[in-house]
Amino acid sequence: MPTARLANHGRADRGRELAWGQEMRTRRHPNERFLVLAGLGLASAVCVALELFRERYYGDLGFRFLLWNLTLAWIPLLVALGVYDAYRRGVRIVLLTPAVAVWLLFLPNAPYIATDFVHLTPSAPTPLWFDAVLISGFAWTGVLAGFASLYLLHAVARHRFGARVGWTGVLAALALTSVGVYVGRFLQWNSWDLVFRPGQRLAEIAPGLGQTTALFHASAVMVLLTGLLALTYLAFYALVGLTVDPERYATR
Repeated sequence: MPTARLANHGRADRGRELAWGQEMRTRRHPNERFLVLAGLGLASAVCVALELFRERYYGDLGFRFLLWNLTLAWIPLLVALGVYDAYRRGVRIVLLTPAVAVWLLFLPNAPYIATDFVHLTPSAPTPLWFDAVLISGFAWTGVLAGFASLYLLHAVARHRFGARVGWTGVLAALALTSVGVYVGRFLQWNSWDLVFRPGQRLAEIAPGLGQTTALFHASAVMVLLTGLLALTYLAFYALVGLTVDPERYATR
């Protein structure tokens, strides 16, 4: 009887090892991480170069905030890489929770850059088309960095809790991201305000909670942002999963 129990335990341990050894996601290229980080890094470098050209050639420093916004957009990706690697090494989810909270706190900075189009003005010393291209470059780089970070944590959640919980987490994260974008754009909050000045910031929005028009405006904007982000991430997720099997289309 003890021998049978030991055998059963051995099979169970091997089963857990096999389950843990399963791929969290399918790699599309052996140097996938390098290519993604190099691509985003190159895109960021081009954005920085365009902004420096704008400052030097036109003498306008009005868009320097884009450099800071792009730096903040990189933080969730770097945190997500750390969480993803730690999870693959066997670190328990509960120990990764603080890092996930930091990721979620900074995630709104990634799509937030897309709202910087409000700074476009024909009265600027630079051509309007140049500023539109500049902000577009920063915005798309930030959004892609944010989606890449979401994709990594989505893989962790799907592997640990299943597909349904994984997609529920994605939708919840995007909804909270929309809240962050709204309070950042309309209320001028920063990511760290909830850590260092939570009472002051919450007191600022308390008077508006009783105003129907303000609540409707905020709700409409956040629902719209959540929908747009969700649909865009769904397209991103589908494109990342596309593969071409040469053997399938080979002529026989």
